[in-house]
Amino acid sequence: MAYAYGETLRHSITQNLAAFSVSHVADESLREAAVALVVTGNPKTGDATLLLTLRSAGLRRHSNQYALPGGRLDEGETVEQAALRELHEELGLRIGPHHIIGTLDDMTTRSGFRISPIVVWGPKDAELVPDPGEVEAVFRIPLSEIDGDEILHLLPADGREHPVLSLLLPSVGHFMYAPTAAILYQFREVALRGSATRVAHFSHPEFAWK
Repeated sequence: MAYAYGETLRHSITQNLAAFSVSHVADESLREAAVALVVTGNPKTGDATLLLTLRSAGLRRHSNQYALPGGRLDEGETVEQAALRELHEELGLRIGPHHIIGTLDDMTTRSGFRISPIVVWGPKDAELVPDPGEVEAVFRIPLSEIDGDEILHLLPADGREHPVLSLLLPSVGHFMYAPTAAILYQFREVALRGSATRVAHFSHPEFAWK
């Protein structure tokens, strides 16, 4: 199913997110971070896409991993402010708070973070200027691809109750893993399909713990 970028899609995603009861994690020992799930248009096809990055090889944490634009909160910031600031710093895309259309569940990581996913309605022809110090590559993933049933793969996690959630997206050509894959999967389930799907129980691969 193709998803055309436009007000019909924006209304549908906004309504689905508004109907979802977000699960927040109250743990003061965790460091706060936020990521932005930015819906934009493909200027060539008119299809709706989601922005995904490959982190730079020179980064101290999670280098060469697929990620959503985002990072730690600065002092005094809200999660919404942090997500929009990081979006501007990483991709050169400045978007106001009125473009935020919802949130997903908080995601905790083995590295001690609480990640708040913020869903943002971006411009149709988003002009991106990636920061080479943070971003190796940017992908515009069609929402129709994210909505494909064949992308989900659950991998055994030795000694853990729940499997590792991973996604294989044709536009990327490689597996990506939780937590980023779990956030993308919940976006698919909640924002696109209107399902109240939880993903916090899925395991993360060991390389993502640091």
